[in-house]
Amino acid sequence: MRRRVILDLAVTLDGFIEGKNGEVDWCIMDAEMGFVHFLHQIDTILYGRKSYDLWGQYTPENEHTDTEKEIWGLVHRKEKYVFSKTQKGTDHKAIFINDNILEEVNLLKNKPGKDIWLYGGASLITTFISLELVDEFRLSVHPVILGEGKPLFMDIKQRLNLSLVNTKTLSSGVVQLIYQSIRPID
Repeated sequence: MRRRVILDLAVTLDGFIEGKNGEVDWCIMDAEMGFVHFLHQIDTILYGRKSYDLWGQYTPENEHTDTEKEIWGLVHRKEKYVFSKTQKGTDHKAIFINDNILEEVNLLKNKPGKDIWLYGGASLITTFISLELVDEFRLSVHPVILGEGKPLFMDIKQRLNLSLVNTKTLSSGVVQLIYQSIRPID
């Protein structure tokens, strides 16, 4: 069975994945979200270079909760691929992919293993959607309106039909939506 590429991220009610200055302080992390469970479903994370530079080696400070430390420990045990036009090779913590995205990701999807988390950023998400590489969208809609920031979807040129698989309303006010891509039958 082919591994799935899952886009799992937080989004504001008005569709932003970060504020105008890159802030994500509005993002609620609670056990109800099942994020630790999600991290056990995957063994690979895909990053754009900017996202990797920001978060690929992030280590929580001492004042962070044990849950946050557990989450980041799980994240750093995954195989990491970084999509970059400029950075090549490997830095011993990640493998860099410079071109042939469709072929490279299909090779990954056909390798044995668990599902694959498409971490982002925004331009990589757009590329994956355009190449029809996202199998599942797991969006946690947060109860905040930012007014401006980086939108979840940018420069999408074609329609993508989705099927709702699950919804979950959390006590924090976050609503999780899980959609699968509907692909035409060949």
